[in-house]
Amino acid sequence: RHRVPAWIAIAIVVLGLLVIMTLVGIFVGRSIDSFIDKLPYYQSRLQNSIDVLLQWLAGLGVEVSRTKFGAAVDAGRLMQFAGTLVTALTGAFANTALILFYVTFMFLEAFILPAKLQTAFTGSVRAFRFERFFANLRRYLRLKTLISLATGAAVALWLVILGVDYPILWGSVAFVLNFIPNIGSFIAAIPAILLALVQLGPASAFYTALGYLVINTIIGGIIDPRVVGSGLGLSTLVVFLALIFWGWVLGPVGMFLSVPIMVVFKMYFEDHPETRWIAVLLGDGRGLAQTDRTPAD
Repeated sequence: RHRVPAWIAIAIVVLGLLVIMTLVGIFVGRSIDSFIDKLPYYQSRLQNSIDVLLQWLAGLGVEVSRTKFGAAVDAGRLMQFAGTLVTALTGAFANTALILFYVTFMFLEAFILPAKLQTAFTGSVRAFRFERFFANLRRYLRLKTLISLATGAAVALWLVILGVDYPILWGSVAFVLNFIPNIGSFIAAIPAILLALVQLGPASAFYTALGYLVINTIIGGIIDPRVVGSGLGLSTLVVFLALIFWGWVLGPVGMFLSVPIMVVFKMYFEDHPETRWIAVLLGDGRGLAQTDRTPAD
């Protein structure tokens, strides 16, 4: 648009992405190391909170066996789980950064993709359909990334307001796991809620959980399905069912790839008259009002 040579634009985008990923990776890595170093302190705080809870219940006349309660709610195991989860998220963050790096090159392919398609499918409607597919796929990935950024920023801001430690870390976790809808958001909330409970008490843990619930309801439950579902011409129900099915078949990778896979199927069904009705069922319903619905004689 601004007549910048393609190679300069590619170099700027790649360099900028590398700088951003490096800075964020360093910051998140240090936060994770600090969190793991403080796990014994958090474990001690959690154990004290459990002791206070048992004393409060005893004051109400409710006798709870400390041994049985400790076996059911083990502070050490809880904090060990939180530490293991956060450590595992380091790898997930690295994988997400790699995926974003691949996505960048997909965007850069847009410079020459139209010419390639026109050459490969000269005079064919397939060129238009492939070009539309890649354009919609880029739009989907861009929207999903923006939605995940909004989720992470909202989580970090809410935790800053509450005073929970490492808000940027938990915001980054929410950003990464938001690429896996529903389950990802739930998993992202667990360590932050546990930390709020240990650090600030039950009330702050409740408000932390409430904040995650509100953020995921508004962004993940309302905005995300509508924007992502319409971004590639798929219905919201199809997007949701595809996430479940392909996540079950392929695991977490399937959740990342579920929507692009369904778009490929939809394009295939559109190309064949006998299966076009399936493409209509998979679609978001746009353009149906202009369809000729007059019954055949």
